[in-house]
Amino acid sequence: MASTADIKNGVVLNIDGQLWSVVEFQHVKPGKGGAFVRTKLKNVMTGKVVDRTFNAGAKVELENVDRRDFTYLYNDGDSFVFMDVDNYDQLSVGAATVGDAANFLLENQQVQIALNNDNPLYVEMPASVVLEITYTEPGLQGDRSSAGTKPATVETGYEIQVPLFVEQGTKVKVDTRTGDYLGRVS
Repeated sequence: MASTADIKNGVVLNIDGQLWSVVEFQHVKPGKGGAFVRTKLKNVMTGKVVDRTFNAGAKVELENVDRRDFTYLYNDGDSFVFMDVDNYDQLSVGAATVGDAANFLLENQQVQIALNNDNPLYVEMPASVVLEITYTEPGLQGDRSSAGTKPATVETGYEIQVPLFVEQGTKVKVDTRTGDYLGRVS
């Protein structure tokens, strides 16, 4: 058990048998009354975000979460297989745990996986990845303006919006948090 003084961003709390990651926290000491800690918590399994307030000095249960580097190997039906870069052990992670990260996973890609008692909680992607456009409609002459976008399919099968001048075969940088086009890569 720990107290509210140990709450920091990224810490995982066990509240009512569920794991919650601290997204934001703020220690508040009003002029009148007792101090408290205002937090924004994200459910590790479902991704649901809630606001929760703790009285200062209240006991909270911290969970031990181990974040380790893994290399993505292949998709095995409804699960994804990763290899631990330290000891070369393979770990099979369900599609529900991988979530939206599956849209940006390429073979041999480096990711971080958060583990609690050797159970994978979530897959953490780099902030951006470089993917090749496998299909997009050709741009027409005169479509070189900065305004306007068109759909494009990247090599993972995910569809993103790109500017009109981007052509098939172009490598682009994509934000893994939002799926937004960030620019071309030469």
